[in-house]
Amino acid sequence: MNKVKYLKTIGFNSNQPIGRGFNYPYDIDFSRDERIFLINRMGGLNSRGIRIQIFTFEDEWQGEFATGPGSEDDQFTVPVCIAISEDDLVYITDEYLNEVKVFDTQGNFIRKWGTSKERKPELQGPSGIAHGIDGSVYIAEQYANKVSRYTKDGDLISSWGEKGKAPGQFNLPWGISIDHFGNVYIADWRNDRIQKFDGEGTFIDAYGGPGDEPGKFHRPSSVAVDSNGFIYVADWGNERVQLLDPEGKCQQILKGEATLSKWAEEWLEVNLDEYDLRKESALLVKDLPKHLRTPYHTASQTEPLFWGAVSVKINNKDQLFVTEHSRHRIQVYEQH
Repeated sequence: MNKVKYLKTIGFNSNQPIGRGFNYPYDIDFSRDERIFLINRMGGLNSRGIRIQIFTFEDEWQGEFATGPGSEDDQFTVPVCIAISEDDLVYITDEYLNEVKVFDTQGNFIRKWGTSKERKPELQGPSGIAHGIDGSVYIAEQYANKVSRYTKDGDLISSWGEKGKAPGQFNLPWGISIDHFGNVYIADWRNDRIQKFDGEGTFIDAYGGPGDEPGKFHRPSSVAVDSNGFIYVADWGNERVQLLDPEGKCQQILKGEATLSKWAEEWLEVNLDEYDLRKESALLVKDLPKHLRTPYHTASQTEPLFWGAVSVKINNKDQLFVTEHSRHRIQVYEQH
């Protein structure tokens, strides 16, 4: 039986349009040299801070690229998910521009696809993105309710899916992951389930269904698979992450155990008034009114817990990284 334990927290909230710190982070992935690339999505009046940030597991901030908002080659408007290929190219989806943009790990723009010269969208709300074992690129198209498979240069190979609840159908598919055998896992957001296919799109199995019991989901947004075939699901609407065995049975439920990150500690060291206020505040609200005892309200009032766990990713050490868009941080877990 696989289980994980809390290891550390990375990041903290920053409303600045440049520099170290997150504001509505949405997804991450890892380069070959184990650097972490993060989509900083921002939003509202702060959308000028859209960018891709680079840092290490040891909390060393290394820079950023692709600032926004905008539609130029090196800009994003609503970036969603990120996947780095075996040859260290960074692929990022933008659900507003209906494009995939590709950069090298230095932040240099390489190419894009998804809209024609007439600006007609070929992709419809691209969200989740992952690389197959043959190097092809799988993309979840949420508004078309399908999964599309492309070459690394953006030529369509195949696609499958339509709107519905039956096996192989989708309702706003979001996250996507590929296991070591080439099987494709889709977080079928509005159908509250995870679907599993082979690399050609043949349906294999489905896990979950609506609910808050173990093994059930409410708007799952992301899925990841470790080297042993165990499945991790960002159960976004239930404010938790579930660990499933390879057959889809729930083995562990994570609700968050965050401590202060190194960046947050360094910030508090030079902002002593904030540090004093923090010591006086309640990081855990224990007695919420009955009508507010929902996963969302509990998470929003309890700092260590997940709040907006939108993405799960597994690195080459089988460590689990959970990105929280509402707490602007990443919680890291390791096998035990």
